[in-house]
Amino acid sequence: MGTLVEIRDVSKVYERGKQKVEVLHHINLDIAQGDFLALMGPSGSGKTTLLNLIGGLDSPSGGSIGVAGQRIDRMGGGDLAKWRASNVGFVFQFYNLMPMLSAQKNVELPLLLTKLNAAQRKRNAAIALKLVGLEDRAAHKPNELSGGQQQRVAIARAIVSDPTLLVCDEPTGDLDRQSAEEILTLLQRLNREHGKTIVMVTHDPKAAEYASHTLHLDKGTLVEQAALA
Repeated sequence: MGTLVEIRDVSKVYERGKQKVEVLHHINLDIAQGDFLALMGPSGSGKTTLLNLIGGLDSPSGGSIGVAGQRIDRMGGGDLAKWRASNVGFVFQFYNLMPMLSAQKNVELPLLLTKLNAAQRKRNAAIALKLVGLEDRAAHKPNELSGGQQQRVAIARAIVSDPTLLVCDEPTGDLDRQSAEEILTLLQRLNREHGKTIVMVTHDPKAAEYASHTLHLDKGTLVEQAALA
């Protein structure tokens, strides 16, 4: 299985007034196509910063990031936005759904950046909702759905453009245990049955058990990478 993400000597520095804070220190990492990787570490360890760099939401201060052979660290803002729209699906802790839109219309949002017409967008959204088990909730608005169902809508929105890479930031952090397990099982199925490469930030060791590998960060440094049994 080939390498999808190549991170070489990556650092990230934020400036706070006259002070410079280095959040990531010379990270080197390969993520294989089809992997399900959990990023773990204490608060402030840099795991969300690394996730944002992998997903092209932020740019490194030094080093290089390649995804599917493309150097995303060299892209400007417009090119990076187009690249994200075609290649990356995002799942966040708090769903980030538009409250006035139905589940179907929320899932369609990423497709507004494409050349698909209204009928094609509707069809693709229906396919994505069926994949996450919510085809019967397409007309419901977020306030008519449970937290777990809202996160399923968010996952459908993340996969509707058929991205190669899913980046998930604490996707079960706002859910009860049963709903969390359902979401993690869904992510695992998207990885194993549909070939999605997934990088997930989590503080929950039980959530990390659903991944095929864990990566631990501490104070911006990679301290451990281990395969799970």
